[in-house]
Amino acid sequence: MPRGLFDVDAAVEVVRSVCEEVRTEGESALRRYSEKFDHVTPVAFRVDPEVARQCAQDLDPALKEALQVSIRRRRAVCQAEADIPDRSVELAPGATVTIRSIPVSRVGLYVPGGLAPLASSVIMNVVAAQEAGVVSIALASPPQASFAGLPHPTILAVAHMLGVDEVYAVGGAQAIAMFAYGVPGVCEKVDMVTGPGNIYVVAAKRLVKGVVGIDSEAGPTEIAILADATAQPSFVAADLLSQAEHDPLAGAVLVTDSEKLAADVDKELAAMLASTRHRDRASRALAGEQSATILVRDMNQGIDVVNEYAAEHLEIQTRDAAGLADHVRNAGAIFVGSYSPVSLGDYSAGSTHVLPTRATAKHSSGLTVRSFLKTVHVIDYDQGALTQIGEGIERFALAEDLPAHANAVSVRLS
Repeated sequence: MPRGLFDVDAAVEVVRSVCEEVRTEGESALRRYSEKFDHVTPVAFRVDPEVARQCAQDLDPALKEALQVSIRRRRAVCQAEADIPDRSVELAPGATVTIRSIPVSRVGLYVPGGLAPLASSVIMNVVAAQEAGVVSIALASPPQASFAGLPHPTILAVAHMLGVDEVYAVGGAQAIAMFAYGVPGVCEKVDMVTGPGNIYVVAAKRLVKGVVGIDSEAGPTEIAILADATAQPSFVAADLLSQAEHDPLAGAVLVTDSEKLAADVDKELAAMLASTRHRDRASRALAGEQSATILVRDMNQGIDVVNEYAAEHLEIQTRDAAGLADHVRNAGAIFVGSYSPVSLGDYSAGSTHVLPTRATAKHSSGLTVRSFLKTVHVIDYDQGALTQIGEGIERFALAEDLPAHANAVSVRLS
């Protein structure tokens, strides 16, 4: 399967000192690394909520309406995800186990602002956390020299629209460390860090995992498209290009049983590349080892290939797209048919766009309401219920050579 090099281990060694200095030095380290990496030092790392309010007021009305549509649809899906009532199982008279879902108390959300200021990631992270019931939400995004040391104004506007007033002009590994360890006088420690970022953000999340919870170690974006001869070549090419423009390391993979479609897509891509704004990085992504066209003998083999690849985004543009989608086991999100492009999911489908990359869709899910919930079992047995199975527990404990475990039951039975 075509995938490029993404060496998080090497990046960990680069950011280790950054995270440690933020932990030990606090605000002075934030200032030093802000100047070094972002080439600007904010007057204050915490953004005045009035600035965000003004950014929201200054939004183009058409853009504001598009953002509101995205928020409404994302919230509707999140509300369905959050409908998880507590359930109690009665195992015997007087013996119950209750399954409770409890939200994380405080979350730090990271929003990239480098090659693309991902205001859409604000919606994806914040709405899910809110619907999970998270009571304290902080957001960090890199300061921009072109905006006087503030995060991108659209990011600030969306934060205001969602009611998030704890926003920090801090980027990169230092933002992750700030959230994980807390910085006195600037930001309180969080319990969980979520959100996408570059390889140094990913490396910092790996370093602090265990100190705080994280959502995932997201790699460069990737798209796989399973298509047959009925697919529209211009649609397929446009969708491959849409992800390639993210990053020179982005992966774009076409899986097809039609040599004619493969050739036609190549022609469409060449024409689109000639006029696209981010031609350089898109061309590098499409020419990289992480991108390819894979020819298969039929769609059955195509399903095997996409299941093994386990794409972050999988599009199915075939004669029976819905039927084939039922056979997909491994994908971050599945886009069915010719009119469900990845761009729809990136913004306004209502689905999440924070998704597992680099084949981790084989075992992991995208960021949802459930990402912010902990499952807690509440065990409630009375004397009779414990007596009923107590001797069995004693035998079990002694078989494991843990007599004090057995005694904790024996003392109650006697």
